[in-house]
Amino acid sequence: QVQLVESGGGLVQSGGSLRLSCAVSGITLDDVTIGWFRQAPGKEREGVSCISNSGTTYYTDSVKGRFAVSRGDATNTVYLQMNSLKPEDTATYYCAVDYLLSADQLCNVPGNRVTSLVLYWGQGTQVTASS
Repeated sequence: QVQLVESGGGLVQSGGSLRLSCAVSGITLDDVTIGWFRQAPGKEREGVSCISNSGTTYYTDSVKGRFAVSRGDATNTVYLQMNSLKPEDTATYYCAVDYLLSADQLCNVPGNRVTSLVLYWGQGTQVTASS
């Protein structure tokens, strides 16, 4: 049974940092691409950063230079380090896995289709960056 559990969200001031964790069970990171997505109220879910089983990474333009994704293979956990947070980063953040898609493919699945095309999701963690 595949399970993903996110943690690390919270409330920070603009310019602050948070590190999100996605603990994965039921599969190994060597077999999948992992993605971090976010969804703000009234908006579609969007891919933020993805990392493939080979370590290839993808970042959406709005977070390049501020966010960094990494894998802890020994702990089967994926991390998203978020620095210089802005109010527009406020959203619920989700991790997801896919067996077939590359990092850029996973992060670019259209927002109105991503929850039906990608099977495995965590429950989400709230990130709020106050101005």
